[in-house]
Amino acid sequence: MALKEIIRAARGEKKADLLLANARIINVFSGEIVSGNIAVANGYIVGFGAYSAKKEVDIGGRFVAPGFIDAHVHIESAMTCITEFARAVVPFGTTTVVADPHEIANVLGIEGINYMLRSSEHQPMNIYLTLPSCVPATDMETSGAKLAADDLLPFMSNKRILALAEMMNYPGVIHGDPEVLSKIEKAKTHRKPVDGHAPGLTGHDLYAYIAAGISSDHECTTAQEAKEKLMAGMHIMIREGTGAKNLKALLPVVNKQTARRMMWCTDDRHPHDLLEEGHIDSIVREAIGAGLDPVIAIQMATINPAEYFGINDAGAVAPGRRADLVVFSDLNALLMEQVYCNGVLVAEDGKISPEIEKPEPVPFPPSMNVKTEQMDFFIPAKAKRIRVMDIIPHQIITLQNILETLISKDTAVSDTSRDILKIAVIERHTGSGNMGKGFVRGFSLKRGALASSVAHDSHNIIVVGTNDEDMKAAVDAVIKMDGGLAAASDQQTRARLPLPIAGLMSQEPINEVGEQLDNLINVAREFGTTLHDPFMTLSFLALPVIPELKITDKGLVDVTQFKVVPLFVD
Repeated sequence: MALKEIIRAARGEKKADLLLANARIINVFSGEIVSGNIAVANGYIVGFGAYSAKKEVDIGGRFVAPGFIDAHVHIESAMTCITEFARAVVPFGTTTVVADPHEIANVLGIEGINYMLRSSEHQPMNIYLTLPSCVPATDMETSGAKLAADDLLPFMSNKRILALAEMMNYPGVIHGDPEVLSKIEKAKTHRKPVDGHAPGLTGHDLYAYIAAGISSDHECTTAQEAKEKLMAGMHIMIREGTGAKNLKALLPVVNKQTARRMMWCTDDRHPHDLLEEGHIDSIVREAIGAGLDPVIAIQMATINPAEYFGINDAGAVAPGRRADLVVFSDLNALLMEQVYCNGVLVAEDGKISPEIEKPEPVPFPPSMNVKTEQMDFFIPAKAKRIRVMDIIPHQIITLQNILETLISKDTAVSDTSRDILKIAVIERHTGSGNMGKGFVRGFSLKRGALASSVAHDSHNIIVVGTNDEDMKAAVDAVIKMDGGLAAASDQQTRARLPLPIAGLMSQEPINEVGEQLDNLINVAREFGTTLHDPFMTLSFLALPVIPELKITDKGLVDVTQFKVVPLFVD
């Protein structure tokens, strides 16, 4: 019956529910801006021009664009549950996200995916999921779950799951791993795209990866890399998150010929960046400020991801599309004044509408299983030289260097004079006692330690510090919170952020989470760090699919060789 009513309203045979009058409409199909009225019925746009409506709102010549879409995001990185995430990003004009729940899936497996599906219901925005393809990302770490192709199959027919999520195991793809290929084949059988994750992949290996059915990538860090992947047929998601910022480097690739195969994504944004900078709107603003045509920037935030993922009822201001709309006055510095989702005013002047009720929270299981008596941070010195991870600011890739180690009482220790700090990953899912130990350069800590249960992708506990005692104190704080972030010095916890949902998320409002995170970062700066967000940087040092050297609970991983390597070098 709803479809018949929409048709009747479109023909003017019945009153529309809402008429947005005197709007300057951004048409993402033609690239034009046209003046007119927008009629809405049953939550859908039904037409333009003269309509009779139950309610009329005079837009006053302001611009109206489709609601923005984040093409690839891990909601868990906002450190809030889905309800609080939605209430944070909707006022910025994001009405749809395509979320990859592989963070929580690596901790809780299928139970984690179901938690995200249930939690995303009855929200003031549209939340779609992609299906985690790499749980775990590799066999060089211990995850809380393992999801094979057959485990994923029951989810493939779910209409709210739009794609197979980022295929990080590109060696498994190009070398024909049967389990990896089975996941891809099942996605293709269900007519779902397969998202990619292939930093630096080039030449024949890239062609093999694409030929297997991978259709997008969000890991480009140079214009040359993005251009090669575009020319080989991939869709490019330009990422501007907290830990990785690629817009400036990739913007030269965006032009009238390439733009329709490109889109924006945040991937991972911490709460303070969401609160201070915004969401997809901040990327659009930055791109326009750098000289990109505003309509192209908006197309990349709307129709491009909608078409890529097959979201046929969103992404445009057009009949038959959901009335997901944003209203703003300045095309060159757009700030959202009103946000509609399904024809309902859900946010105005940067605030969620007070009429929007929170859905009931979904219960979650505990996720911390660590035997603290097994923790030992000593590293017996086996040689004078060690492999060291070198941090690259604002990137999640690292470099690998061979450096002299500082030895004290036959053990390798942190050397703050050279900014070489001890780092460790403690397994937290099975109580195995596994601990990988190594060294990292780039944190600039002069005292204390930082620890986190957010450690991509298996989310074991990761800790960096100037001494073993403070490292243990920080890890103990994380365990006592059943997950979270902590900073410690003089064996005392100086700041903390509890994340009891899988050790990744809080149920508290995002501004409260942001305040706690800001406090943690301020304490870390008191310890000496110069990094913009040391906890985001720390979280990616455990990701063994991003070059060049990373660390897991099984030890140091040389990602270029895709194998565990010894810390000491003869």
